[in-house]
Amino acid sequence: MSRNRRSTRGKTAIGVLLTAIMLFPVYWMLNVSFTREQDMRKSPPDLFPVHGTLAGYRTVLDEQLPYLGTSLVVALGTVVLTVALAAPAGYALAKLRPRGGGILSFVLLAAQMIPGIIMAMGFYAIYLGLGLLQSVPGLIVADSTLAVPFAVLIFTAFMSGIPGELIQAARMDGAGALRTFWSVVLPMSRNAVVTVSLFAFLWSWSDFVFAGTLVNGGAHEPITLGIYHYIGNNNQEWNAVMATAVVASLPAAVILVLAQRYVAAGVTAGAVKD
Repeated sequence: MSRNRRSTRGKTAIGVLLTAIMLFPVYWMLNVSFTREQDMRKSPPDLFPVHGTLAGYRTVLDEQLPYLGTSLVVALGTVVLTVALAAPAGYALAKLRPRGGGILSFVLLAAQMIPGIIMAMGFYAIYLGLGLLQSVPGLIVADSTLAVPFAVLIFTAFMSGIPGELIQAARMDGAGALRTFWSVVLPMSRNAVVTVSLFAFLWSWSDFVFAGTLVNGGAHEPITLGIYHYIGNNNQEWNAVMATAVVASLPAAVILVLAQRYVAAGVTAGAVKD
């Protein structure tokens, strides 16, 4: 028993140490966000903001709120578009079994391997002709291309586990394919919907490649570009940068904490068959 306790304590200590190492950049981001400009290049640096300041956070409130608002609109729009496209597609692949469904699943898997910068260049050429550069709808569509393939695979795996008897019962009651999907399948796929929504939100919220290519210099820039404006050749406002990063991290962190149990169920759906 004593040997097992020592082993458990040793593993716990190692786990705590590794967790501290991984979370140290987050702590340092918080530390720098409260550090005065004149203390930025102090050597050795302060491990705690001894002479703390809220100047960085005041800068965020004065200058970064429009960028945060744009990111929120783009992220929510990406979530809605992703779920609207991926949920019916997942239902079709899981239950309707269309011809060529296996090939489509392989194409969706391969699409996730395409580098984002290549897709951004393609969107730039298309949007240039359509007049969608520097527009919020254009950025929503672009960000959705990252989330939709993954979302379809998640929905397909989850909906494959829904008992076929429920769908047959709905059809016997006179429900068509669309009504069955909306009234039976989609409510039962809540975990998958939350999982897909979370990942779509996080991908869109943290996107820089599409934003820097498609809306850079426009009137509606997301927070990833808002942070970038503080960094120049002769000016680095690091406390403002880190304060903006802290504020920008809060929505994603809160959503992740609230949705974690649904995400665990949604990601593992279809992994085990009865």
